[in-house]
Amino acid sequence: MVQYSSAALDASFAALSDATRRGILERLGQQESSVSALADAFDMTLTGMKKHIAVLEQAGLVTTEKVGRVRTCRLGGRGLWAEAAWIDGVQQLWDARFDALDGVVEQLKRKEQSDGPEHA
Repeated sequence: MVQYSSAALDASFAALSDATRRGILERLGQQESSVSALADAFDMTLTGMKKHIAVLEQAGLVTTEKVGRVRTCRLGGRGLWAEAAWIDGVQQLWDARFDALDGVVEQLKRKEQSDGPEHA
């Protein structure tokens, strides 16, 4: 399995673990937005939204720019390729284990059929 920076993956998955932050990413995927507009949309305080934005920024998922008194947020440029690749690698491990389990179950079924019904 390919190795990825543990710190970067940890930051991304920590950021994505919160439903509000995932909602922020979905909203920013449609259009950039000010921090105050996001706070209003998610019915939270400006301070609370700033904390969510900081976590997303630290993970590289969001960038912000301050123009005058308005801080505008947009999706970060790096995407989630490394995270998707890591998930895909884990999925392949699970698939291989389930395939092996299916093989064992099939072997047991064939053995049971060849032995015939058991008599008590």
